[in-house]
Amino acid sequence: MPMKRLLSVFAAAVLLLAQPAAAQSILRDAETEAMFADMAAPIVTAAGLSPRNVRVVLVNDESVNAFVAGGQTVYIHSGTIQAADSLNEVQGVFAHEIGHITGGHVPLSGRMMKAPLGITVLSMVLGLAAIAAGSGEAGAGIMAAGQQAATGSYLAFSRTQESAADAAGASYLTGAGITGKGYLSFFKKMQQLEYRYGITRKVGFMLDHPVSGERIANLTETLTSAKPWSTPSNPALEERFRRVKAKLKGYVQTPDRTLADYPESNRSIYAHYARAYAYHKAGYPDKAHAEADALVKAEPGNPYFQEIKGQILLESGKPREALTPLRYATDKSGQNPLIATTFGHALIATEDKANLSEAIKVLRVAVARDDQNPTAWVQLGTAYEASGDEARAALATAERASMTGDSRTAAQRAAFAMANIPTNTPDWIRAQDIAMTARNDIEDNPKKYKRQ
Repeated sequence: MPMKRLLSVFAAAVLLLAQPAAAQSILRDAETEAMFADMAAPIVTAAGLSPRNVRVVLVNDESVNAFVAGGQTVYIHSGTIQAADSLNEVQGVFAHEIGHITGGHVPLSGRMMKAPLGITVLSMVLGLAAIAAGSGEAGAGIMAAGQQAATGSYLAFSRTQESAADAAGASYLTGAGITGKGYLSFFKKMQQLEYRYGITRKVGFMLDHPVSGERIANLTETLTSAKPWSTPSNPALEERFRRVKAKLKGYVQTPDRTLADYPESNRSIYAHYARAYAYHKAGYPDKAHAEADALVKAEPGNPYFQEIKGQILLESGKPREALTPLRYATDKSGQNPLIATTFGHALIATEDKANLSEAIKVLRVAVARDDQNPTAWVQLGTAYEASGDEARAALATAERASMTGDSRTAAQRAAFAMANIPTNTPDWIRAQDIAMTARNDIEDNPKKYKRQ
């Protein structure tokens, strides 16, 4: 639901489409991802997709935005979570993005780019020819006109896609039995932002999305007449959202700002959560411990409260003390791979060889369930190396290198692993797969891997 760009040249549209997540970092948190999965499942099912194939990824960006970039992954900016007053509003944003996925809008955009890009290139060629012939002013006019025509063509197409995704999102919310109140209220937030920046219907032709007032008008009757309109939003999910929002504030905001939002006088769960992260970031371990202890005291069986307690202890240089809460959090969360990775890290950080076998066991389960976590591969490699298993340490490094696109390192470490792991075992076969894939990438991209 991009509320972001007022384009004057087609090149800007090309850049934004080609690099939707450039220069942005991904935030990963077990509690947040579990909430997203439960939030998304009924909407994804209503859209005819499988919840197992759709991911929701949190991007560390304070702007209010969400997008898809191919595949079945929805990216939501942290600023969207902070701007939302309820999970129901986030569900509306998510349903809209699912509309882009089911509508095939990303590949369609790629094909649609060809015609406007052709207009741009042709206008540049003609314009430069006119300039070379001595008609500088005419040449500049030709290029400007070509850019304007290309931009208008692309933006009109984009607005059509946005309207289609709006309608699809409303349909999926209704099919999932979820009220559309949050969908409309979030559009009203966008409308207020548009007013703030002077964006009105008069400049609508320069936007890649319809103005929010138009979107609200188009969706109101559909949503208000739908059966789920009066259905309350899921209270348990809304409570989980409030907690996630508070901990996110503590993590992404400056400590001063978090403490202003959640002063010491506020003794709510949300305030303890936010302050625990704020104090930890600011370097006040005793205060951070106290906030984590308050959370655990309130709900001793909550794995996420145990997780933050263990994380603070680990990162404060107390790995042995961190083992009990992190072991509990790992078990209680059903071996969540993100929590298990922190637990494995703590086991290694004790520098006790007696803990290495447990660390390897825990981390192997973590990477089996989530092989896209580079930290888990680093920790697993560290555990193998500390235990003297250099071959599997190399394999873990090869896995991480392959995941991050470093094919040269992947090929080298996978080859070492193959030479030192028994042939035809699962680990040897995996090393072989990585080595072959990495070598193919190096051969296909010789310039990228040319030695300096």
